[in-house]
Amino acid sequence: MATLATATEKSEKKAPMSPDEKTEKKPQRARVDDKFKIFCGTANEALTDEICAFLGMTRGQAFVTRFKDGEAYVQIQENVRGADVFVVQPTCRPVDEHLMELLLMIDALKRASARRITAVIPYYGYARQDRKDKPRVPISSKLVADLLTTAGADRALIVDLHTPQLQGFFNIPVDHLFASPVLVGHFKELNLPNLTVVSPDAGGVERARFFAKKMDSALAIVDKRRVEMNVAEVMHVIGDVKGRTCLVIDDLIDTAGTLVKTASALMENGAAAVHACCSHPVFSGPAVENISKSCITEVVVTNTIPLNDAAKQEPKIKVLSIAGLIGRAIQSIHEETSISKLFL
Repeated sequence: MATLATATEKSEKKAPMSPDEKTEKKPQRARVDDKFKIFCGTANEALTDEICAFLGMTRGQAFVTRFKDGEAYVQIQENVRGADVFVVQPTCRPVDEHLMELLLMIDALKRASARRITAVIPYYGYARQDRKDKPRVPISSKLVADLLTTAGADRALIVDLHTPQLQGFFNIPVDHLFASPVLVGHFKELNLPNLTVVSPDAGGVERARFFAKKMDSALAIVDKRRVEMNVAEVMHVIGDVKGRTCLVIDDLIDTAGTLVKTASALMENGAAAVHACCSHPVFSGPAVENISKSCITEVVVTNTIPLNDAAKQEPKIKVLSIAGLIGRAIQSIHEETSISKLFL
């Protein structure tokens, strides 16, 4: 009996650790879980594949196409009954087409009896239309939130909303991620001298202050007056930027008009160099040309939105991946654990 007891004790000592005891690896081992699936539309398939690779799983099979008149058609091509499903789809250009794809996929999954549907929206379009700033205009971001809920989304995972208060437009749980951990890590490695983090407008001060705190740097603000849509007139710089390296941080870059004028104002006030970063590289119209001709040294963006061909060829634009950040958030939601560890 003593011999048996000793053998048992040895076998217990050599027993493998449970999955919870193992340290997280990147990328993780392949998953075999029929009740955990990730799908995507056509907006950013490359990001979805990166997320799936990080989690050690394959992307769910879905057929997304269009009729000759442009009408979208979606078919989920595998069983999702009782599954915890995530649909990755930024609402980037063409915004309305990608939004409709997302709504149709959610509806298809709901009618296929998915247990829970999470809309993963790396870039939430219509976020800038969050209030009635003129007579007789819609609050479009609220309408889009209602559409997602009506389609059947049980929760949403969004990266860098234009304003955090937009979470209140949803009647479902919203997990709001920030790309700042990825961006901060990059600029800490660069170790820019005499760094000052700059907010390009008053609305972005909180974001810039948070970034400056993590970078242990000074803070400045550029006061601007917008004269018409997509056109901004820079007024003056608040803060000392003379002889310093400036880092302009924003949530998105659209035409880059504001960014270029901000950089010019900083250089006119004696800045040694200007870098810029944002979460969402919308890059509409002459954005890439504006950046190319500007005094900006480098623009660092994330891959929430796929770059257009011109942006891919511009040497001033550098892309960082947030697939790991979104992947860890998806895993935490699926396993019902906290995502607070993903915040700096």
